[in-house]
Amino acid sequence: MGKFFDAITPQHTAFIHHQKMFFVATAPLAPDTHINLSPKGLDSFRVLSESRVAYMDIIGSGNETSAHIRENGRITLMFCAFDGPPNILRLYGKGRTVLPGTAEWEELSVHFNILPSTRQIIVADIHKVQTSCGFGVPLYEYLGERDHVEKWVEKKGAEGLEAYKAEKNQFSMDGLPTALHSSAPGPTSLP
Repeated sequence: MGKFFDAITPQHTAFIHHQKMFFVATAPLAPDTHINLSPKGLDSFRVLSESRVAYMDIIGSGNETSAHIRENGRITLMFCAFDGPPNILRLYGKGRTVLPGTAEWEELSVHFNILPSTRQIIVADIHKVQTSCGFGVPLYEYLGERDHVEKWVEKKGAEGLEAYKAEKNQFSMDGLPTALHSSAPGPTSLP
C-alpha cells in the first residue's frame, strides 16, 4: 500500500542514493501532446534538502523535460529498487531548468561532476513523496555505466555539441520551446 509524505526523509535519501537509475516524467497541458518518460543514469541525482532535488541532464536527442517544465512546471521522479527489498519512491514537484553561465548554475554545479555532455541542471521543488511496495519490479544486477556518451561527445567535439543542441534541443517534439531556445530569457522560474 502506498504511503505519502510531505518531505524527503533521511530514509528516502538513503534509498535514492543507492539507486543506479531513475525515471523522469513530464507532460504538456494540451491533451493532444505527448507525455515524456525518460530513464536517467550516471551519478547525476542529488537530494539538496528535504524539499529540493536536482539532476545533471546530459545532451540527448530531445529536450522534452525542459520544454514541459518551462510550460507548466510539473515533474515526477521515480526510483525503483532493482536489488534488495522491493520499493518504489516517487517525488512530485515543480521543476525548472538551470543553464550554464547563470548564478544558480554556479551554486548547483558544485554538487556534480560536470561532464562535457552536460546540457543543463533540472531542479525540482518537491511537495509530495510517495512510497509503494514495488513487488512487481524485477531484480536486476548492476554491471556498470555505458561509455557511449563519452565516445559520442569526443567524436562531436565542442562545436559539434553546440550545433547538435541548436538543432535538436531547442523545441520539444510537440513544438514547445525549451530553456535552450534562442528566444528564451534564460532559466525558467517556478510557476
